[in-house]
Amino acid sequence: QVQLVESGGGLVQAGDSLRLSCAASIRAFSSSTMGWFRQPPGLEREFVAVINWNSAVKYYADSVKGRFTISRDNAKSTVYLQMNSLKPEDTAVYYCARRSLGSAPYSQQAGYDYWGQGTQVTVSS
Repeated sequence: QVQLVESGGGLVQAGDSLRLSCAASIRAFSSSTMGWFRQPPGLEREFVAVINWNSAVKYYADSVKGRFTISRDNAKSTVYLQMNSLKPEDTAVYYCARRSLGSAPYSQQAGYDYWGQGTQVTVSS
């Protein structure tokens, strides 16, 4: 059974940092590409970052580039999202997901088959 559990969210002030974690119980996690998405209040879920199996390839949304860093620890079956210089517009529920083997782009939800339950990040101004 596949399970993804996010943690590390919370309420912070603008300019602060947070590190989100996603603990995965996935067979062959170490060969899986993993992504982070977020859903701001009242808006659609959007792509944040993606990392391939050996951390050699990473892509970011333009809105977080230079502030967020995705990483993983295959020994712990965990993927991370380090978020620095947080802004109020980063307020959202953050989800981790496993990339599926289909052809949908990595920036689209359709490109992922398993999702966590999400963790809330709120950034006050």
